[in-house]
Amino acid sequence: MPTGVAIRDPRQQLFDAAERILLRAGPNALTSRAVTAEAGCAKGVLHRHFADFDAFLAELVLGRIRRLDGMDAALREAAGTGTVAGNLIRAITDLFDAVAIAVVSLVIARDELRARLRAAGSSGIPLMTEASAMLKGYLAAERELGRIAADADVDVLAPTLLGAAHLLFADREAGPPDAAAVHRTVTAVVAGAVR
Repeated sequence: MPTGVAIRDPRQQLFDAAERILLRAGPNALTSRAVTAEAGCAKGVLHRHFADFDAFLAELVLGRIRRLDGMDAALREAAGTGTVAGNLIRAITDLFDAVAIAVVSLVIARDELRARLRAAGSSGIPLMTEASAMLKGYLAAERELGRIAADADVDVLAPTLLGAAHLLFADREAGPPDAAAVHRTVTAVVAGAVR
């Protein structure tokens, strides 16, 4: 590895490298050495910016969780427009991109990472918990607008929808499901609640 060469935005370079490894080889291939090799930098660069590898991984996941803020705002703005199922399908398809699926696998595979994320304020399965809250907020907004039944239990509906969607997208080998499968799943889950 070259030394003494300035690296532009080394943190982002390391995060990008980690995402490429996750996509290519999965969470078991993600090591500090693999990340720095993929980023084309010395191993010390990672440790200069993060206390240890789990701190790096926690920041990687927290970055994905922060991305949900923009998605949450867009989804809530969609309340009352289009169709409930259509809005949910777009949100779920955006949510479950290939990197997010790999990050969920990473979180599930690493106990220390989950512990750090919980210490940072996340709960359950980090990223999935926040995504469920995003869907719950949207469904509650639609319920207030009368497009979801007044007695719909959004506390149950949101994680049910998220879990069903995750099962569709989780197969890294097969790639993402086709649009018809996503549509069929979302409409089936919300059928009893949509007005």
